[in-house]
Amino acid sequence: MRFIFKTDYAQDIRLAKHGGQVFWYSGLLVALLMAPWVISEYWLAQLTFILIYSIVGLGLMLLAGFTGLFSIGHAAFLGVGAYTQAVLTNAGVPFPIALLCAGGLSAAVGMVVGLPALRVKGIYLGIATLSFGFIVEEVFARWDSVTGGNAGKHVQAPDIFGWTLDSGEEFYFLCVVIAVAATLFILNLLRSPTGRAFVAIRDSEVSAQSMGIHLARYKTMSFAISAALAGVGGALYAHKLQFIAPDQFNILQSIDLLLMVVIGGLGSVHGAFLGAIFLISMPQVISLGKDYLPDVVGQAPGLQGLVYGLVLIAFVLFEPLGLYGRWLKVRTYLQIFPFYRRGMFKRQKSFQKSERLR
Repeated sequence: MRFIFKTDYAQDIRLAKHGGQVFWYSGLLVALLMAPWVISEYWLAQLTFILIYSIVGLGLMLLAGFTGLFSIGHAAFLGVGAYTQAVLTNAGVPFPIALLCAGGLSAAVGMVVGLPALRVKGIYLGIATLSFGFIVEEVFARWDSVTGGNAGKHVQAPDIFGWTLDSGEEFYFLCVVIAVAATLFILNLLRSPTGRAFVAIRDSEVSAQSMGIHLARYKTMSFAISAALAGVGGALYAHKLQFIAPDQFNILQSIDLLLMVVIGGLGSVHGAFLGAIFLISMPQVISLGKDYLPDVVGQAPGLQGLVYGLVLIAFVLFEPLGLYGRWLKVRTYLQIFPFYRRGMFKRQKSFQKSERLR
């Protein structure tokens, strides 16, 4: 068991709390950089999708896990970034500029969508974001001159000022760089007063407002940052698939994104990556398991949706902290065995629910 002796106030806000974290995260980064020479092209493509969904998951985790604002239409921001990237890249705009425009336009749209969050919350906010998702999907399908309509739109390979990334290995390294940058951005944001304001709003809006936190400003900011990261992920998603269509950004995609952060573990940066691994690997596991199931079950068209629903219900009932919460429990059990006791991770109310007085 590791004991950390703090001798400086700056230790509380350091990214790495001890040398062990530096070692393991450095090893993980080295493994990611060595992946193209170790794994096959197919699994490298799956790893690329995990990195792309992790970027989107970081944004949704900031919104849902750290600010407490749930979005059921987050695939719309993914689509805005994807179509913006496709239009600008096909017009000859260099990849970095197009990527900034995709993230910026998604952030602007996120600020507009965040306006209902100033008045409603909970299930009503979910309904508002769900309606926005349907509207954006319809715009993608009807705006033929820009999006190509239901026929879809082809996307050219990324071009970084004359350097074309036309191979899977080159694009993978690009996704690694952007995923690391997005992770460092979120970690530093959460250490700042802005990130602490997000957490305060999640825990209690009344208490946060009484401490001088401007609810409208920080809620809108959370939506904008979350949408910007979704737009960046959508831009990479468009380049990876090289073809996009409106039905790729429907309500099912939004549910998958929300499922990703819930199963990964709400309120943790690690949960975004664990949820992305689950989202990409689960279809592979289901396809492998079909051979061992009866034909009536294995060939059923709704098998994947059934499995997703059962997994979500199981996590909500038995492990609400998600995959990362389960890992924390296992790690703590191994560290303090045999002194581990049940209920150690039971959530304690640190404030009195006063919102009912409003």
